[in-house]
Amino acid sequence: MKNRLKSLRAERGWSQVDLAERLEVSRQSVIAIETGRYDPSLPLAFKIAELFDLAIEEVFTSPSKES
Repeated sequence: MKNRLKSLRAERGWSQVDLAERLEVSRQSVIAIETGRYDPSLPLAFKIAELFDLAIEEVFTSPSKES
């Protein structure tokens, strides 16, 4: 699943460590989500969206809508 996490993080000047701390996950988890190697759980996806004050659809793109 594609996402805008890296650009959203960069807009705020946060490092991967900063974001990981805010989400209470490891830096490796942030890296894996940003690169698309790992899809977050639904609760984590909502937590990410809420952190950026966005709807979940504004952060993550459904695989069926990627084409």
